Amino acid sequence: MDWGLLITSYLQVFANPQVLLMTLLGAAGGVLLGAIPGMTATMGVALLIPFSFGMDLIPSVGLLLGIYCGGMYGGSISAILIHAPGTPSAAATLIDGYPMCQKGQVGLALSVAMFSSFCGGVIGALIMTFLSPLIADMAMNFGPGEMFMLAVFGLSVIIAISGNSISKGLMTAFFGMLLCTVGLDPTNGVPRFISYTTTGLLDGIQFIPFLIGLFAVAEVIAGAERIIRGEESVQSTNEKIDRVLPDLGTIKKIFPNIITGAVLGTLIGAIPGAGGDIAVFVSYGANKSMSKHPELWGTGIPNGVASTESANNGCSGGAMIPLLSLGVPGDSVTAILLGAFIMKGITPGPMMYVSELPTVYRVFAALMLANLCMLIVGCCGVRIFTKIVSLEKKMLYPIILVISLLGAFSINKNVFDVGVCVVSGIMGWLMNKYEFPLSPILLALILGPMCEKNFVRFMNIHRGNVFEITQSPIAMVFLVVALLVIIYSVWNQSRINKRTAAAKAEK
Repeated sequence: MDWGLLITSYLQVFANPQVLLMTLLGAAGGVLLGAIPGMTATMGVALLIPFSFGMDLIPSVGLLLGIYCGGMYGGSISAILIHAPGTPSAAATLIDGYPMCQKGQVGLALSVAMFSSFCGGVIGALIMTFLSPLIADMAMNFGPGEMFMLAVFGLSVIIAISGNSISKGLMTAFFGMLLCTVGLDPTNGVPRFISYTTTGLLDGIQFIPFLIGLFAVAEVIAGAERIIRGEESVQSTNEKIDRVLPDLGTIKKIFPNIITGAVLGTLIGAIPGAGGDIAVFVSYGANKSMSKHPELWGTGIPNGVASTESANNGCSGGAMIPLLSLGVPGDSVTAILLGAFIMKGITPGPMMYVSELPTVYRVFAALMLANLCMLIVGCCGVRIFTKIVSLEKKMLYPIILVISLLGAFSINKNVFDVGVCVVSGIMGWLMNKYEFPLSPILLALILGPMCEKNFVRFMNIHRGNVFEITQSPIAMVFLVVALLVIIYSVWNQSRINKRTAAAKAEK
């Protein structure tokens, strides 16, 4: 590590007005785009990358990283306020974020999400700065077998996020896995549960329209039902927003969750093909399992928000590690960044640390600056965002519905996706009505395709010998950890249920 060059690179980035302006604009745009359901960070980077063509490399990277980090935080805003995650990586944030909003703690929820996102991004950037070559070497040891076991490990978290009923959680997860099989077989191209004339489902059920419908449209239907029955009251917050950052007591309480989430997010983000969608659920499950009061998770506590938001922003640093060290993008956003580097005449890879070391260090500094700009934008917007929940529901629900349907349409410019959004909304409303947890079906939809593709690839490589997976130490570690997580989660949930039953009996 060349400390002198690292410090010089940071000074050059933070003292450059163009870099500062572009990164701040990128962060503001990312927060706004991320807060709109369906407008992901990937879409934001793709939309604004043409504006970087005439810039130097570092200002353009600052702009794109600002959108990336801002979009990661922005997704939590709609998740907390309207029960509709703006980005897939914010899907786990609403488990505790939306109940906090319903309890009148919207300002606290938003400030915790913002602070956790900032800390997670900074920790991810620091890990990227000092450990990127080491982590990149580890990530390149992941083949189909290891990726399959990573997916199995992710699925083991289902029990931890199933709420009070493990059986209902497993049922919804199994249903989610079945939905993953709709469409063309990813290996052989054989149609499953469709015909070739059903063009809308050839690529399977689109994840983001389904996600928007499952949460946002379902909440609109439930709200409309409450209005018809006269049960809907004007929701307003009595919380006085006298600070935009959490108080010291809250920070002390959530800091262990932030550290755990950021480290897990960075490590999972460094694995090509994984990303924030998986990291947030793994972080939530891990932090809930380590909690002294796991029965409170899902009822609206800052710890749940902190564990997920630190993880998805930690992924931003993690995904940059294989990009810079190996020239392999960690996720869809870094794939676009790879194109930006190539357009500027720089090819990321191992030689970049030899021939372009000053550029590498400036990218490190740009990521740190992007997280700082995201914090500034978030601080400026907290008071504005909290006003949304005070709108009359008869006005708010139609707005949410229109934004949700437009978000579903904007992914592929396809009316069929709007239908998927509506159907999944009805499904989510019914599941909520009969107390089936929604998070397991979401996790299954994320991990199902990854699990299937890598298992089929592994079996093809090893001619159907499934026991070859025991030759991989990494795969075996994931398997053992997954089994331990399942056993502990079942025991922990039974303990929570007994404690809850005893508390009810005392009343």
